[in-house]
Amino acid sequence: MGFIKRYRFEVLLSLGIIASYFLIRTASLLSMPIFTDEAIYLRWAQTSLNDASWRFISLTDGKQPMFVWVAMIFMKFIEDPLTAGRLVSVFTGFFTLIGLWFLSFELFKNKKISFLATILYVFYPFAQVYDRMALMDSMVGAFSVWALYFSVLLIRKVRLDVAYTLGFVIGGGALTKSSNFFSMYLLPFVFVLFDFSNKKSKRFLKAILLSVFAVLIAQGMYFTLKLSPLFQMIETKNATFVYPFSEWINHPFTFFVGNMRGLKDWLFSYLGISYLTLIIVSLISYKRFIKEKLLLIIYFFLPLVALALFGKVIFPRFIFFMSLFLLPLAAYGLNEIINFINKTLKNYSYSFLVTAVITLIFITYPGYTCYKLIVSPMEASIASSDHNQYLDNWTAGWAINDTISFFNNEIKKGPVFIGTEGTFGLMPESLELYLVDNKNVTIKGYWPVDEFPKEAIAFAQKMPSYFIFYQPQHQEIPLEYPVEKIYELEIGTSGYFYRIYKIIPETK
Repeated sequence: MGFIKRYRFEVLLSLGIIASYFLIRTASLLSMPIFTDEAIYLRWAQTSLNDASWRFISLTDGKQPMFVWVAMIFMKFIEDPLTAGRLVSVFTGFFTLIGLWFLSFELFKNKKISFLATILYVFYPFAQVYDRMALMDSMVGAFSVWALYFSVLLIRKVRLDVAYTLGFVIGGGALTKSSNFFSMYLLPFVFVLFDFSNKKSKRFLKAILLSVFAVLIAQGMYFTLKLSPLFQMIETKNATFVYPFSEWINHPFTFFVGNMRGLKDWLFSYLGISYLTLIIVSLISYKRFIKEKLLLIIYFFLPLVALALFGKVIFPRFIFFMSLFLLPLAAYGLNEIINFINKTLKNYSYSFLVTAVITLIFITYPGYTCYKLIVSPMEASIASSDHNQYLDNWTAGWAINDTISFFNNEIKKGPVFIGTEGTFGLMPESLELYLVDNKNVTIKGYWPVDEFPKEAIAFAQKMPSYFIFYQPQHQEIPLEYPVEKIYELEIGTSGYFYRIYKIIPETK
């Protein structure tokens, strides 16, 4: 009770921020449709939950398994798989929020900046998107923030317990996504914070050895994936998105400018004028915490440049974890503005009111974007590429709820066959998530569908059979296909249509 009384304001503020976070992140959690990659990851989690021999199933597509493992645990207690998967990201986002508080405090030794950083994160539209989707990127962000925090702590404290904790954090990140290897690659830059005024050379050597120890722990955790014969698929999958050095050297700067322009546009669309202004203010105020600010810029800028140089296929989600390192800078800038206004007014009795009003001004528009993502995602001002992928293209599963409801009713009447355009992705995974355990349903994916599958026609002779077309190449169905359209929905405003057809049995 004495602790609560002494820190009453901090406790109440913390509870308010936590409540705001969970309210904003969980309100209408299913307002955005299931995305293709979400369907894949959740189906992997469902499979590994039901069959322990498939715990490394994500390696079949070259993806690390940490998100799948955690989603598997959530599915054990939450019936709806999409809700379970998205709650994983809600909670990893919460760990990011806590990590930003500790990171900001360790860098700037100011609780006010720490609290401002968490408030900015709560209303950060980029985080609002990825903390509400069953994708790996929220978890990537959490591991990245905590890895930097423990890296800073290690260089300043030079302690064994911090070193092995850092190793576990980096290792956990490496088991989530290859992007988290930046926490390992950038570790030497944290030595910019080392106290070289301390003449004890042994302390510097110890810091180096402990850093190596942390990296060895992380590598040891990552190499557990070699227990699976599919380990080499990670490198193969990475080559889909990033140019291997042997390819890159032939055109080192050909795509750099175009990639950088796209990354810049996506970043600015999420940061908006509010957060960009705060970041600029923090850099203009350069006389204090120069090394700390430089470190945050390095952790943001070097991965960004690397992605622009080597990126073959890039998406906004790839820069989410990098952008998190800008939030402590934005919080520092916000604190500078608040302090300047307080000094100008010369009336510190209104300090809290000034802080609240100025903070509100800078989070109003980002907060409005977060609100739109909850109540009307199609109207939300987010990066165009994300809007296209998640809301306004064939990859967005707007019709999945209707589809599941329809087939649940049909299955009650007897056996049903469902054929899908595609063997991997939104179809058939989204159907399998909800229907695969029902013995009355048979789901089969086909690709390519250059002609109507004879197997599907054969099923139609035995039971009610259906086929789902939803990809761009089959917006017009050939007249000779033995099908009758029974459901159609335009996907957003894309001009693409999701359609369910009933297969017409051959007359004998």
